[in-house]
Amino acid sequence: MRMNEVHYDDSRPVDGYGPGFFRIGGAVVEGNVLLTPSGVTIWDGYGDVAGLVAAVAEVDVLLLGTGAEIAHPPAALRDAVEKAGAGLEVMASPAACRTYNVLLAEGRRVGAAMLAV
Repeated sequence: MRMNEVHYDDSRPVDGYGPGFFRIGGAVVEGNVLLTPSGVTIWDGYGDVAGLVAAVAEVDVLLLGTGAEIAHPPAALRDAVEKAGAGLEVMASPAACRTYNVLLAEGRRVGAAMLAV
């Protein structure tokens, strides 16, 4: 297998995660996070629909990490994001971390809202 080093330009990849935290670009962030091209913010979870709608202006696709297991998000959240003009891809948070890093390495306009595991 051939291994290649990945370069993320100025973006900050997800380096790791654990119970109640994410490590993003070397910094530990406690709780749920919202990652966009403009930076990392704390996300208040499913109740923070406005935060996700605001993020849509910066991304083409928004990943939604639902915690340790995949779960259906509230319909109002999905509808609001899709009406704002972005696709919403729902997956468990560990998968969202990996997918976010792959799309980021490809230079895509990607965002991720993730519940801590």
